[in-house]
This record gives sequence, structure tokens and C-alpha cells, in this order.
Amino acid sequence: MARTLSIMLDLGTKAPDFSLLDVVSGQTVSLETFAGKKALLVMFICRHCPFVKHIQAELARLGHDYGGREVGIVAISSNDAGAYPDDGPESLKAHALEQGFAFPYCYDETQEVAKAYSAACTPDFYLFDEKRELVYRGQLDDSRPKTEIPVTGRDLRAAIEAVLAGQPVPAEQRASLGCNIKWRPGNEPDYYGTTVQS
Repeated sequence: MARTLSIMLDLGTKAPDFSLLDVVSGQTVSLETFAGKKALLVMFICRHCPFVKHIQAELARLGHDYGGREVGIVAISSNDAGAYPDDGPESLKAHALEQGFAFPYCYDETQEVAKAYSAACTPDFYLFDEKRELVYRGQLDDSRPKTEIPVTGRDLRAAIEAVLAGQPVPAEQRASLGCNIKWRPGNEPDYYGTTVQS
């Protein structure tokens, strides 16, 4: 496991479009799915990563807390399922059902969506405003596995609430930290997140 920091894509970046199947419903999910929502949260997660396991209950809470509000949420797993079977579609479906995720959970088999978003780690979070311009990227909160800091979703929730209130999201944002995305051999992107020591 390589502890990797997120790329911190430039604020204002337009949300890249995508078309992926939700592993639970089998329905196609794209940017158009969330048309009319004031905010869109795109999360790169997976099943096997200890950093995701540490926060998955909070991810489920986020889905339920914002499900009835003007926020679109989608989770995407881009890991190489050949090398990491826990991150394949059937396992992801079980993950979604076990955790009670109230948002689409998609599998990015080609890994092209992860590349389009410059995703580097799991979890990696991207929040877009009504114009689908990036206003927040970075950590869920300060909690990490094996720390005593509670998982609250504070940083991401504050950004979502700012967008819903029509307020600017502070530009000072901290990178997410997680496992590196598991790229298929020969499919590695031309960017990498910064690897940090344990």
C-alpha cells in the first residue's frame, strides 16, 4: 500500500463527463444524471482500501444526509479488479448494499474516468458547483486510520454547505490521503500523487 496524496486539481476545472454503469442498479450514470443539482460530489473510492474502510460509514451518512437536497453524489472505483478482485463490480455491489450507500457506485473498468479527473488515491473527493466548476478537492476531514481523530466529514461537509448556500468555498484546502489507485500494468497515467512515508 502506497500512502498517496491527492493531486489537488486546479479550482475552477470543469467536471469531465463520463458514462458508467451503477453496479447496483445497472443504470448508466453521467453528468446529465445530476442535471439541475446545485452541487455534484464525485468520489473515487474502492472496497479493499483501509483508508476507505475507515470512513465508509461517514460516506453512507453523507449519502443519506444530502440525498433529499440539491446535491448529486456518485462514487467511482477505478482499481484494477484483475489484481484486486475486491474492487470488481460484484464485490462493489455487495459493498454498496452492506454499507447502505444511497448514491450510484460505478466501476471504471478502462480507468479513463480516473485519468480525466486526475484521481490519484482512494478516497479522492471532487465537489463541483452548479456550473460544474471545481470548488473543492481534498480530504473528507482530518481523521486517518489508527488515529484518535473522529470521522466527521467536517471539511467536505463545510464545502457542500457553502455551495448550497451560494457562498464561496475557502481556497485553502488540504489534500486527501489514501491508497494509490491500482492501475493496470501499462495503463499508468502521466501524473502521480505524492507518496508519503507511513
